[in-house]
Amino acid sequence: MAVPTLQRDYRVFENLKMSNVYLPILDKLLDDNSQECYNSKSLLAKDEIRVVRWEKNNEYFSDLIVATAGEDLVLTYANMALKTQVETLLISHQNKDQALT
Repeated sequence: MAVPTLQRDYRVFENLKMSNVYLPILDKLLDDNSQECYNSKSLLAKDEIRVVRWEKNNEYFSDLIVATAGEDLVLTYANMALKTQVETLLISHQNKDQALT
């Protein structure tokens, strides 16, 4: 969820007067999160688990459809809780990167 959101935000930040300040931060977040997503998918694939699709039911809930070796699962998530969790993870990730520099 973080990667598509960052990609949408990137297009908005490109139009800002001071985009050269913000775009490197977004680039780093996008690169790190894309790599983390790839690593997670690889780990899931080892256990024969894959994400089939993400469906937004309405403004409050979304379903994640996951295929396992035995069956498909539908996991329902509250959109606001997901948004909050993604924001928290991105801020945490950014703070960790800043502490290393």
